[in-house]
Amino acid sequence: MEETPSTLYAPPDPDMDWLQQKNEALRQEIQQVIVGQQSMIDLLMNALLVNGHILLEGVPGIAKTLTARLFAKAIQVPFKRIQFTPDLMPSDILGTMVFNNKTVEFEFKPGPLFSNLVLIDEVNRAPAKTQAAMFEVMQERQVTVDGVSYPMQFPYLVLATQNPIEQEGTYKLPEAQLDRFHFRIEMDYPTLEEEKAILHRFNNPANLSLENEVRPVFDATSLLRAQQIVQRVHIKAELLDYIAEIIHRTRTTADLFLGASPRASLAIMNSAKAAAALNGRPYVVPEDIKTMAFPVLNHRILLTAEKEIQGIRTQDIIGQLIDQVAVPR
Repeated sequence: MEETPSTLYAPPDPDMDWLQQKNEALRQEIQQVIVGQQSMIDLLMNALLVNGHILLEGVPGIAKTLTARLFAKAIQVPFKRIQFTPDLMPSDILGTMVFNNKTVEFEFKPGPLFSNLVLIDEVNRAPAKTQAAMFEVMQERQVTVDGVSYPMQFPYLVLATQNPIEQEGTYKLPEAQLDRFHFRIEMDYPTLEEEKAILHRFNNPANLSLENEVRPVFDATSLLRAQQIVQRVHIKAELLDYIAEIIHRTRTTADLFLGASPRASLAIMNSAKAAAALNGRPYVVPEDIKTMAFPVLNHRILLTAEKEIQGIRTQDIIGQLIDQVAVPR
């Protein structure tokens, strides 16, 4: 006789329905304007619930910036956009000390990183010095200038974009920075049906102002409650071992030059909990882990030169590694 989830996991949490309904409402608000991209919207919410940051990768014109702006509106937080360029200096984004003639003292003037949702456009166009300035704020959620630390307000989410096609004038992101991104989301062109829906929707002049119709679904208080709900999601010891085995195989396979760090293990565990909660479940199932493994790992591992020459994709290797690990029963 097959065991039911109730015999294996923690009892249902009444807050799960509330979170699932709020997430569905948020998705509907954004999709008043955005056609498709449902997976990206779900991953945005997932990352927010586990205090993660996201790297968005896709060609220009597929609504990366628009989606980020609408998401900020739906969670009712300030939004700032920073265009990274080769001449951008750390003080341009962190802030600087300014002399106040009235108080005859230097005062800190915050840079554009001081917001709740920060979109960094073309993150790979800034030099190494500016990239390194992002490390502290992405990990500790604070900025240190002249020995004084300035914390960010809750919630804090960094969305960074990069174009996978145009590489001229760009800098490769250091592995230490890539590892600080919770997810890397690869955005693709819309399908034919989605393209038709976009044209029909915005052929109507009345729909050109749809962005103004997006209403807030969350605020800081409800987001904190949602995070607390995610923390209560139950995950079996066997599933924790399952995650560890997947990560361990990234470090031992001959197909990879660089495996995943323990930060990746924690990211999969936390994202699996968030995925379960967003689906109204108080417990994690193996499918949550499999689904989250791809966006968590695809920027944290490096293929060997031989595999790259063969045209093997990172996603293919991740899928093979997952298939090699026995799923807990």
